[in-house]
Amino acid sequence: MSTEVVAVSAVSAAQQPSPSTPAQQNAVEKVNLLGMSRPQMEKFFEDMGEKKFRAGQVMKWIHQFFVTDFAEMTNISGKLREKLEKICEIKAPEVVHKNYSKDGTRKWVFRVGDGEGSLVETVLIPAEHRSGLRRTLCISSQVGCALDCSFCSTGKQGFQRDLTQAEIIGQLWMANYSYMEDVPVLERERSVTNVVMMGMGEPLLNYDAVLNSMRVMLDDFAYGMSKRRVTLSTSGVVPKIDQMVKDIDVALAISLHAPNNELRNELVPINKKYPLEQLIAACQRYIAKDGNESSRKHVTIEYVMLDGVNDHPEHAQQMIKLLKNLPSKINLIPFNPFPHAPYGRSSRNRIISFQKTLSDAGFVCTIRQTRGDDIDAACGQLVGQVADRTRRAEQWKKKIAQSNEIMRSQG
Repeated sequence: MSTEVVAVSAVSAAQQPSPSTPAQQNAVEKVNLLGMSRPQMEKFFEDMGEKKFRAGQVMKWIHQFFVTDFAEMTNISGKLREKLEKICEIKAPEVVHKNYSKDGTRKWVFRVGDGEGSLVETVLIPAEHRSGLRRTLCISSQVGCALDCSFCSTGKQGFQRDLTQAEIIGQLWMANYSYMEDVPVLERERSVTNVVMMGMGEPLLNYDAVLNSMRVMLDDFAYGMSKRRVTLSTSGVVPKIDQMVKDIDVALAISLHAPNNELRNELVPINKKYPLEQLIAACQRYIAKDGNESSRKHVTIEYVMLDGVNDHPEHAQQMIKLLKNLPSKINLIPFNPFPHAPYGRSSRNRIISFQKTLSDAGFVCTIRQTRGDDIDAACGQLVGQVADRTRRAEQWKKKIAQSNEIMRSQG
């Protein structure tokens, strides 16, 4: 049972006579409708004794007109609006920081839940496309991350908790709303064209919330996004990739970053549990679904270019061999250094040479353009104003300092 439905039950129980004090009754938490999928919201209304079509009406007000006040939902009866006002809310995460780059990139830091350290980041990146202006939103799924990839700043902050559906969808809601705060309600239009689940956290380790959030993104009563424009990026949680085959059809991206198991074990530790052979096989199973409307025609391979680590010619040749039977597009990502990072960015010439090798072998291979550098918002490397809730970052910095001291003493 979802947390929202559980909350509804709690609200219903609170409305019955009880010996609790008025203060205790007033403390009952309202149900946040923001993150509910349509089936969840239909059940919510049916449990209230209402027709389930009310779910579609309310979802349109929330996700297409960006209304948070039930009084503005004019095609709903006054009596139902009053009932919703008493037990429900439409609440996005609190924005504690926002910055808009001169190149159009936008970045937000959201506070989720309680505590100063409960922060996540979201970045919107605009780009010209043959179909028009594309606005891609990079959404977080967890506070911190448990996977501890060696080149990722988020992993150095440790893992705090999963995000709820409302906290995930709230990032998309706020990004859209940022373009239309002063636009009359009935003239508002959705502005975000693409979503990538590539922000903080491993999406497949928060499976249910991420799955239902993507369903909201695809729902015509909400954002109505094409399944080709919703992408989930994973470091390689193989069983959940197989589960996705049954549950949803969206684009899949793999954070690869190394073409052999030895190097990937170092860079992406989850590889020790699900090595490359298992990961590539899972990707092949994912795109095996037939049909012209499927978004599973290929897998996007993400590869952060680390100077002297994974950018040698032999690594490119290993990539060619690894991916030869997997329909894929390769995205080379210039590394975005962060304080005390043990790696540097590959040179432009090295990245171009790497790209040429892959392109000559028949792969579609692009180099990701860095955006939003003036607001510290390069996509794929959400460097952060995120409080360290564990000692992992402190221990990691200490380790780097010790290594530097050893090198100096030996030099």
